[in-house]
Amino acid sequence: MSDLKCKLLIIGAGPGGYVCAIRAGQLGIDTIVVDEAKPGGTCLNVGCIPSKALIHAAEEFHRIAQAPQGPLGISCGAPAIDFAKTVAWKDGIVQRLNRGVSVLMKKAGVRFVQGRARFLDGKTVSVNGNGDGQVIHAQYIVIASGSAPVELPDLPFGGSILSSTEAMELAQVPESLAVVGGGYIGLELGTAFAKLGARVTVVEAEDRILPLYDGELTRPVEARLSALGVAVKTGTRALAYENGSLQTDQGDAAAEKVLVTVGRRPRTAGIGIEELALTQDGPFVKIDSHCQSSMRGIYAIGDVTGEPMLAHRAMAQGEMVAEHIAGHVVEWDKRAIPAVCFTDPEVVACGALPGEIEGTAATNFPLQANGRALTGEREDGFIRVVWRESDHAVVGLQAVGAGVSELSASFALAIEMGACLEDIGATIHAHPTQSEALQEACLRALGQALHI
Repeated sequence: MSDLKCKLLIIGAGPGGYVCAIRAGQLGIDTIVVDEAKPGGTCLNVGCIPSKALIHAAEEFHRIAQAPQGPLGISCGAPAIDFAKTVAWKDGIVQRLNRGVSVLMKKAGVRFVQGRARFLDGKTVSVNGNGDGQVIHAQYIVIASGSAPVELPDLPFGGSILSSTEAMELAQVPESLAVVGGGYIGLELGTAFAKLGARVTVVEAEDRILPLYDGELTRPVEARLSALGVAVKTGTRALAYENGSLQTDQGDAAAEKVLVTVGRRPRTAGIGIEELALTQDGPFVKIDSHCQSSMRGIYAIGDVTGEPMLAHRAMAQGEMVAEHIAGHVVEWDKRAIPAVCFTDPEVVACGALPGEIEGTAATNFPLQANGRALTGEREDGFIRVVWRESDHAVVGLQAVGAGVSELSASFALAIEMGACLEDIGATIHAHPTQSEALQEACLRALGQALHI
């Protein structure tokens, strides 16, 4: 097998890797991507995309089931779900996007090599071997190998103990499900299975769910979980699983299945970065403002570089690295990365939270005063603006509410463009939409609120 040569080699075809490859191809850089799985990485294959498909199916089922009890005058019989058909639909979306990514890389002139990559040195990688497999020589190498679920010693994956990956492959809805970890992954999937009819218990070691967000943002999520019949046990540690029961330090919880979502770790083991002696930042690869590691010519992007572990962060880094290698004057700036929890209600945060920057203030506008939220039967939640008192510059935006994930681009754009309260307040927002609450939050901060 003859050696391959390229200017840029990317290890990993997830969101960061494939975007880096496509942009590099557009810039005329000879690029090879290596991945042992299908293009798209965790996000497309077993994460972001399939989970959102499941969340959508669960919401549709729940809406139909609850319609007769609602105020709209809708009558219908008890719904049933063919979960195998739901899973097939979800898998079809994943396959369609897999093919799309492959076509886009091919269109950009990118070569894809399927297999497991391992560094031989800073310019050479072996695929499916330690030198005896396919060897690829590159001028530049990008580590974009992503992350994997963290496993608990007392709850090892297998059988009834699931990671988020196995949860996406369930053939039927479990009668009971215990979710270990009250972060966004556990709550997204736990809520979906609760809407599909499972009895769900969430076990979180911290004193509240979604501990990375402030309590004001998470309270509407807590209230909704309670309304859905989800039992939430905070300040509780999972100990073991035995005979269909999750044992905790606060009592047992019935669980046909246990979903463990206590975090993710960088997927760097086995690719040979230890031999390169790259500088680490804890378990992550340390990078500079160009996403370059401590070794010249080796870059790292996405989850292997630390928090926030978000697909769109990896994509932005990948695009930037491709342009940097092409000679463009660019650098990584992470001031405006929106984070979205696709819980019910959804949570969006971008920029600074209240109190993080001295000299700032925060102002809320409740969705109870928004006509679109009322007509959608979901008035729980609010939009919050964090602004600098000296010049009214918007430095943070957060929201909790049904469907507020679609406001994330507006939030990021406002901060990225350096908008002030007056800019957003003077911008005409379509009526009736939830986005009006963004305008109203800014007007309220100025003492000019019109609808509250």
